Amino acid sequence: VQLQAFGGGLVQAGGSLRLACAASGNIFLINPMRWYRQPPGKQRELVASITSGGSTNYADSVKGRFTISRDNAENTLYLQMNSLKPEDTAVYYCNAAGVTIPTMTTSDYWGQGTLVTVSS
Repeated sequence: VQLQAFGGGLVQAGGSLRLACAASGNIFLINPMRWYRQPPGKQRELVASITSGGSTNYADSVKGRFTISRDNAENTLYLQMNSLKPEDTAVYYCNAAGVTIPTMTTSDYWGQGTLVTVSS
């Protein structure tokens, strides 16, 4: 399974960005899917997760501002980020637990990361 993230960039505080992560490969199932981020000089942290059934969880720091969603048919994950703050500046990574054909084994996969910079 390959995960490729898109949509990062530079935005002013209060602005919005939408990240996308496309999964490809011999996929039988991808569940759950997650967004992580790693701010400069800090550890990677979980931002949000979503199951194939649509159940979501968010870090307290992004609740009410970020929305995670997915298109199961296209194996694509999204993160809508609104009311961005300078402290949201980070490299954002998509992550998924995937079951592949024909082995039907579960592995953990990571995208390459996309940089989000929020200026004050």
